[in-house]
Amino acid sequence: MAERSFAREVQTLRLGAGAEFRGEGILAVTKALLQSGVAYVGGYQGAPISHLMDVLSDAQDILRELGVHFEASASEATAAAMLAASINYPLRGAVTWKSTVGTNVASDALANLASAGVKGGALIIVGEDYGEGASIMQERTHAFAMKSQMWLLDPRPHLPEIVRAVEQGFELSESSHTPVMLMLRIRACHVYGRFMAKDNTRPPFSAADALQSPARDYGRIILPPSTYAQEREKIEQRFPAAVSFVAEQEMNDFSDGEASDIGIVLQGGLYNNVLRALELLDCADSFGTSRIPLYVLNVTYPLLPDEWARFCTGKRAVLVVEEGQPEFIEQAANQMLRQREISARLLGKGLLPRYGEYTVDALRNGIGEFIRQWAPGLRREPAGGVVREAALLPAAQLAKLVPPRPSGLCTGCPERPFFAAMKLLQREMGPLHISADIGCHSFATLPPFNMGNSIMGYGLGAAGASAFHTETARRPVAIMGDGGFWHNGLTSGIGNSVFNRHDGLTVIIDNNYSAATGGQDIPSSRWPNEHRQGNNTIVNAVRGVGVKWVRHIRTYDMAQTMKVLREALTTQFRGPKVIVAEGECQLNRQRRVRPLMKKAIDQGKRVVRERFGVDPDTCTGDHSCIRLSGCPSLTVKPNPDPLRTDPVAHVDDSCVGCGVCGEVAHAAVLCPSFYRAEILYNPSWWDLVLARVRASVIGVLQRRSDRRRLRYMI
Repeated sequence: MAERSFAREVQTLRLGAGAEFRGEGILAVTKALLQSGVAYVGGYQGAPISHLMDVLSDAQDILRELGVHFEASASEATAAAMLAASINYPLRGAVTWKSTVGTNVASDALANLASAGVKGGALIIVGEDYGEGASIMQERTHAFAMKSQMWLLDPRPHLPEIVRAVEQGFELSESSHTPVMLMLRIRACHVYGRFMAKDNTRPPFSAADALQSPARDYGRIILPPSTYAQEREKIEQRFPAAVSFVAEQEMNDFSDGEASDIGIVLQGGLYNNVLRALELLDCADSFGTSRIPLYVLNVTYPLLPDEWARFCTGKRAVLVVEEGQPEFIEQAANQMLRQREISARLLGKGLLPRYGEYTVDALRNGIGEFIRQWAPGLRREPAGGVVREAALLPAAQLAKLVPPRPSGLCTGCPERPFFAAMKLLQREMGPLHISADIGCHSFATLPPFNMGNSIMGYGLGAAGASAFHTETARRPVAIMGDGGFWHNGLTSGIGNSVFNRHDGLTVIIDNNYSAATGGQDIPSSRWPNEHRQGNNTIVNAVRGVGVKWVRHIRTYDMAQTMKVLREALTTQFRGPKVIVAEGECQLNRQRRVRPLMKKAIDQGKRVVRERFGVDPDTCTGDHSCIRLSGCPSLTVKPNPDPLRTDPVAHVDDSCVGCGVCGEVAHAAVLCPSFYRAEILYNPSWWDLVLARVRASVIGVLQRRSDRRRLRYMI
């Protein structure tokens, strides 16, 4: 199960030669893989390529028809190791993950793969999660590609260009015997467009063929002396072969402009933003025709000295548009031009920001300053002499209009009551050192919970607390999710704590899915999946590596949660302690339950749906429930009592009936203003009779109360 089904869209993957393919970037990548004769695909979900994994999962019937093997890998390292199949055999393989965190996880396998080289094309599709929409620390893939001598493609965010990059990526990999990285930014993954399709191609050589005739090359083994020869091969053979292929296939793009004495060099992925910035500066039109010459790097590594020389010769100044830091491209370009004694002045960082995403506004300012310094005559001045500027709100002004909206747990999230319980427990026991982790639960580091001292990596919550296991009365607490547990945490966290006899507490939040990446299944998922083996319990896995103190709780039961947490932090038992806190991801539960409920209602069946609310006459306006829970469905509204000014708490229509607000109120001994209501669809005759009786009794009691109130007022 995932947050979005592509069951209908994947049928377009069957389109043949001459048909027009329409869809978003993720689907275009999948179609390009099938057109290229890929033999196997693997990967690990994460923004912005989660949907690529979801598309491949929904397209398994098509993949089987073509003889393509696909699997959702246990981690990025697992996926990268799959590419070993392309070292000795002419098998085209592709893997995908979120970068740079996924690339870091896969680094050992990738470095060995790049050293050994490949016979079949090996393509690594990385979702570059950099900039304003990112959810990770800000780094780029470029450094890793250079470090391991893998070629890096950064195509224009235009479907035909993305498809061409996939197809040529395999060819480049095979011609240079080197794995190739294809970088896709968030917007490129979801851009819509069209291209002319080709026929899907069955892999000419399959894994079954390889198993029938195993091949072995001592020179591809990652051991001395082979590794020394592999390094020499990288420089003397593979690098020149890659440069020749990129040049011969014209993978980079050039465009002329009237201002021939200046130019702009840009990463392909930034093409749309640069063109829009130029349009706002009256230096390009809406169809992509620029008045300034452009050199578009669809291949950002390796760089081609001959192309740089051709573009920069005769120009006074060239602006290098390179996102992120350090400015690898700008530094390399300076060296190439100086060695060839080309006098063009290179500019980049300084005019453009040294860090952060190159949004249209950032590019408009930087390119505008470049034009002002080197080609002021390009700016066309309309009547009155006022140059048109972009109708964009400055960030400071926008901040005044739009309230801050930090990430948070969803409505009904099963993790919310757990962290509310932790918050109440710290009021009782004092502050705790909490080693946080990647996943939905990382949002507990933000208001209203404000807990978590560090985040080190996916599944590394327990490992991040390793240094705090000392002989003191205070025990460290570590948090990890079920996704992180299966990705890395079982060995690096739980196994390590057993081996080193840690005495702390690790809490594993089990919401049944890899929820933060879109709700994909993992080994402990409960629901049937025809392609996967689930129901592998975390409790059994933890006990299997030697943990003796294990407790299993239901997160929505806050009283039991606080009891078990208190026991874990005060018990005389010495050794690692693990609590598996289970509660199904509410988003996935709603995706599963709502269609069934709607179907039952449409069939005339009796259906009961729970809703919670706040009695405005009882609510005191204290708002402790909001401060403790922070559920998005909890808000405020004007107080109905004219004698009180504080707004009262209110549960809006987004409530999913999880009951967390009531649990929080009960556990914190708050006011009894919460109530539970049952919404009944297709009531039976008995339900209707019972409703009339209740209404009559309530009416009698209400009228009596009104008479007493009137008598007291008189």
